Amino acid sequence: MTAPRSAGILVTGGSGQVARALGEAAGDRALRVVGRPDWDFDRIAALPALLAEARPALVVNAAAHTAVDRAETDAAAAWRANRDGPAVLAAYCGAAGVPLIHISTDFVFDGAKGAPYAEDDATSPASVYGASKLAGEAAVLAACPRAIILRTSWVYAASGRNFVLTMLDLARTRSHLRVVADQRGCPTTAEDLAAAILAIADVILRDGWQDRFAGIYHAAGSGCTTWHGLASAAIARAHAFGQPQPAIAPITTAEYPTPARRPADSRLDCTKLERIFGLRLPPWEQALDRTIARIFAGETPTP
Repeated sequence: MTAPRSAGILVTGGSGQVARALGEAAGDRALRVVGRPDWDFDRIAALPALLAEARPALVVNAAAHTAVDRAETDAAAAWRANRDGPAVLAAYCGAAGVPLIHISTDFVFDGAKGAPYAEDDATSPASVYGASKLAGEAAVLAACPRAIILRTSWVYAASGRNFVLTMLDLARTRSHLRVVADQRGCPTTAEDLAAAILAIADVILRDGWQDRFAGIYHAAGSGCTTWHGLASAAIARAHAFGQPQPAIAPITTAEYPTPARRPADSRLDCTKLERIFGLRLPPWEQALDRTIARIFAGETPTP
């Protein structure tokens, strides 16, 4: 006799920013986060047993290979984590009728549109990371009729490894910084993305799955800026907590070459998310204020 399915949410990617944020925001929801060292997509063969034991009512796949530059020289790892693992996960969910929320990225676009990208715009990834994530989207949608893809961008949090924390660390030891100013995007906090994911999960688990939910959505912070703009804003806000405020010079992408090509303009149009689920992530400036305050929790800002 088949064991009954639990009423819980299973989240993969336990060591990542989004999975941690989901765990922190779960409240009284039955939510289980799995990740390293117990499990990851490099051990795909162990996934069916994990899913059979957990019997989730809904799955959130927040696991991914997100080392964008490293993927250029270790493409196999990126494809395992970003395509092959999600394909196995989606096959289970498809067979079991379990809704799957899968996190993807703005890097599926090349950044040449010159305007915010909608979900049905043509994709053209310029990196191994972007290509592997796009292939993961296709694999998930093909295997699981109850799949929701959430493309997001420039994710950061008050802990972990991310651009904002790197800039704050550099500001403590350097009097001058140089930051790319010709790439535009939508900064997104893991906290806000997690809140949106849980809101979607709540609707599905409370009211049941509707076929109109399936497909791709863009979910990113409202508004946009450049990497230089984000670094400047973060360091200025941290200065109120007594942190150093070095000079930050804007530079071009050409002046800061990287192994992987980044999209020059990966702004995301998130109106579909608001239309279907009534969700709109907060303006990136407000989210940054909140995150900086969390980083320096317990410290009093100077006037």
